[in-house]
Amino acid sequence: MISAATFKYFIELFAVLLLALGIKGLSKVSSARKANRLASVAMALAAVGVLVSSLGGGGISPESWVWIIIGSGVGGLLGALTAQRVPMTAMPETVALFNGCGGMSSLLVAIGVALFPLEGSDALEKSFIESISIIISVFVGAITFSGSIVAMAKLQGWLSTPHWMQSKLRHGINIVFVVMSLVAAFELYRGGNTGLWLLVISSAFLGIGVTMPIGGADMPVVISLLNSYSGVAAAAAGFVMKSQLLIVAGAMVGAAGLILTQVMCKGMNRSLLSVLFGGALGVATSQEGNASNEYVNITSCTVEECALTMEAAERVVVVPGYGLAVAQAQHTLREVTRVLEAGGIEVSYAIHPVAGRMPGHMNVLLAEADVPYDQLKEMDVINPDFPATDVVLVLGANDVVNPQAKNDPTSPLYGMPVLDVQEARTVFVVKRGMSAGYSGIKNDLFELQNTSMVFGDAKKVLGDLLVELKELGVSGKG
Repeated sequence: MISAATFKYFIELFAVLLLALGIKGLSKVSSARKANRLASVAMALAAVGVLVSSLGGGGISPESWVWIIIGSGVGGLLGALTAQRVPMTAMPETVALFNGCGGMSSLLVAIGVALFPLEGSDALEKSFIESISIIISVFVGAITFSGSIVAMAKLQGWLSTPHWMQSKLRHGINIVFVVMSLVAAFELYRGGNTGLWLLVISSAFLGIGVTMPIGGADMPVVISLLNSYSGVAAAAAGFVMKSQLLIVAGAMVGAAGLILTQVMCKGMNRSLLSVLFGGALGVATSQEGNASNEYVNITSCTVEECALTMEAAERVVVVPGYGLAVAQAQHTLREVTRVLEAGGIEVSYAIHPVAGRMPGHMNVLLAEADVPYDQLKEMDVINPDFPATDVVLVLGANDVVNPQAKNDPTSPLYGMPVLDVQEARTVFVVKRGMSAGYSGIKNDLFELQNTSMVFGDAKKVLGDLLVELKELGVSGKG
């Protein structure tokens, strides 16, 4: 008969394989949904393996089972409600919250083992492995939790950065918390519980101090980095609990998060150090004269004029931005593109790596509206096609289509890879007004001769555009 320990080993091994397949599948939009289900099954199997193995060892008391059932029920219900009710505009905040929950879980596991050591641990092994694992799990877990909560609050608009947090004073304060954390870690290593609580407090404040000054433009990088932190904390918790699954899963999530962070930094032409220690993008430009941010030659047009131009086009490229998500206009956009496709017009979507407020935000938004995966084109793929494009429709995007990134060496955006929409024959930009993007600077695209502004809420503009295209009989051309 298979022992409980053997059963747990094989369950964890199978769960690791499923998780690896799940993470691999997340690299493509077409397989992401199936991959997410595989990863969910892997985590469920892991939980089952732990619970079943505890039955054989008698390690869980009846009272503990009650708490396990209650916790699983409440957590599962909250997760289901969140998945059903959170709108796409709030998805970045939700991801930040989930990262924080992952960090807090690892933190609580480490605290539990520190206060109530596992039975049967070898003293030498505990000194060099368990203690270091506990320190790492507490340190990274606390930073992840507090940093994620700050990121969520800033994205939600509940929290703003105090002026003094943009000064160099914050670096001195963060250094104090780093020193406190090192002292606390040494004390915890020696076996003192005072060091445990000091490490929790100093690490939590360090997470707040590092995250608070970071502006909205850099938030995609912060979210992916915090995701990596949660993986590192989970891997450390795996060493604490002697769980191979947590070690492997945490390591994979940590590595994937770091790779994604590097991709985000490259997409914004920002170094990770400048994001973490340089403050918000565009802070220096906010103090410049207003004259440089004033628009002089702006051409606006009606929805009817936009429809007439699209009717004569052979190729249309849509550039989605955060404004599309705010307006919840993805389904209306899909109806517009269906009419264009029925009229024989080729339609594709240009996706910038940092469009929206989190990595992959636009991909998920468009997938929600059943946009075909093969129509989603990454920046490097679609940029060479813009000169042969008749019409580009920019929906709520700003900095990712700003030509200053290539033409103005004095611009904070200079060197940032952007979508070359200005190369198209005609560009329509749908915006509510002339407000700047996250960088706080003007967009030179708006003043180009081939650009026309269509002012209004994205959902209403697209709804009116749909009506105009149908009246023109575009769907019957094909």
